Amino acid sequence: MAKVILVALGGNTIKLPNEKGSSEEQFRNCRKTALYISKIVKNIDPEDRLVITHGNGPQVGNLMVQQKNAQDIVPAHPMDVLVAMTQGQIGYMLQQSLVNHLKEMNIKKSVSTILNQVLVDRNDPEFKDENASKPVGNFLTQEEAKEIKKKNPDYIIKKVKPGSGLCWRRTVPSPDPISNLDGDVISKLIDAGVIVIASGGGGIPVLEDEDGNYNGVEAVIDKDLAGEKLAEIVGAEIFFILTDVEKVKVNFGKPNERALGKISYLEAKSYFEKGHFLAGSMGPKIKACLRFLENGGERAIISSLDRAVDAYHGKTGTVIEKK
Repeated sequence: MAKVILVALGGNTIKLPNEKGSSEEQFRNCRKTALYISKIVKNIDPEDRLVITHGNGPQVGNLMVQQKNAQDIVPAHPMDVLVAMTQGQIGYMLQQSLVNHLKEMNIKKSVSTILNQVLVDRNDPEFKDENASKPVGNFLTQEEAKEIKKKNPDYIIKKVKPGSGLCWRRTVPSPDPISNLDGDVISKLIDAGVIVIASGGGGIPVLEDEDGNYNGVEAVIDKDLAGEKLAEIVGAEIFFILTDVEKVKVNFGKPNERALGKISYLEAKSYFEKGHFLAGSMGPKIKACLRFLENGGERAIISSLDRAVDAYHGKTGTVIEKK
C-alpha cells in the first residue's frame, strides 16, 4: 500500500556552520542534499509519495544581518517576509538540484515548491519577555555573542548546545504552529504524484485577525514542529528528520552518553520529559516525533543525511514507533 513520507531537512544541511553562505556554497550543499533525497526516492515504492520541508535558520539569520546593515540605504523587511524570501531561495535550489538528480537516475517525477503560510497564536508564550527560543544566524563564541549583544541590546542570544566554542546563537520567537493554511493544495499535488517542497523554514508565520484576515508576524516557526503539522494534514505514515547526527543521544556530552537505536514512543517520551534534549537542538525534533506518533503516524526516524537510505531501511538512525 502506498505511503506518504515527509522528510524534514535542517537549514544547516544547506549552509554549513563554517561557511559564509554564498549562493555557490548553498547550491553545492543543495546538490549534495538532493542526491541523498533522490536515493530515497529510488529506494521507496514507485507509488509512495514524498514531501520535503526544510529549515532556514542560517539563511534567515544572514538576511536579518543584511537588512540591519543596509537599513539606511533601502527599507528593511519584517521577519515574515524574510521567511518567505528564504522559502523561495531554498526551495528553488533544492527543486532544481533534485530535478537534475532524478533525471540522471531516469526517475520521472515532478517537483514543485509551494510558498506556504502557517497559522500561529498571538498569545503564544514565545512572544513574551525572554522566551524566544528559535536559533537563527551563525553559531557564535561566547565572546562574539557578548559583542553582538552589546551592539544590539534588544537581541536575545542564548547558548544552544553544550560545550565551549561555537555554542551561542541569536534566538527569536518560535510560536507553536496551529495549522498549515495551504494543506489542501499540497495534498492535491501529492495525490497527483508530485514531490512537494513545502512549509520551508517552518512556514511563513501569520496571525488571524477578528475579521478572519491573515497578517504576518515577527517570528520563525520551528521547521520540525511545522513539518509534523503538515504530516498530519497530508496523512503521512513516516516522518523522517535528517540532521547532522546519525543517532539521537541521551546524557549528551557526559561519560554515560549513549546513542539511541530503535525505541518505543514511551521511551522517547520519558527521555524528553527528563530533559535529555536541548530546546535549541534535539528537543523540538523529539517533540515533533512524539506529536506525529500521537496523531496517527506509524514511524518517526532521526538520522544523518548521508545515512538516510540505511535509516529508512532500519539499519541505523533513531527509530521511534508507538507500541
